[in-house]
Amino acid sequence: MANLISFHDVAKHKCKNDCWILIHGKLSLLFLRPVIPQVYDISTFMDEHPGGDNVLLAVTGKDASIDFDDVNHSNEAKETMKKYLIGEVDQSTVPVTAKYIPPWEKESTTVTTKEESANKTLVYLVPLLILGLAFVLRFYNNKQTS
Repeated sequence: MANLISFHDVAKHKCKNDCWILIHGKLSLLFLRPVIPQVYDISTFMDEHPGGDNVLLAVTGKDASIDFDDVNHSNEAKETMKKYLIGEVDQSTVPVTAKYIPPWEKESTTVTTKEESANKTLVYLVPLLILGLAFVLRFYNNKQTS
């Protein structure tokens, strides 16, 4: 069994001389559960990282899997990671984050107030009034010139 490390312990190691990061690792129990992030102690790798140490420090204290994948690391880099692996994060200690849902996918649960309703009405009413006024003025001008 792999060494389980709490998320809070990982979050404590976030400086250049003592840096741990989480990057997705392996699927557990034959795809029945999600990928368990693995913990890497990259303190000795900070100066060797081609992107610089600031890139690594920016992803401490969170799951850096997406950031890691976005860079499209080489197979050699993925092999190098193995020597820095110190364990897996204890899933029960990872804080739950709310998934972002775009406004157009959310069900509308807000009650429309009278003020919002009046604003929506004005959006259509004002242009119609301007258009109506333009027609009246044109008709009035045509009568006076004839």
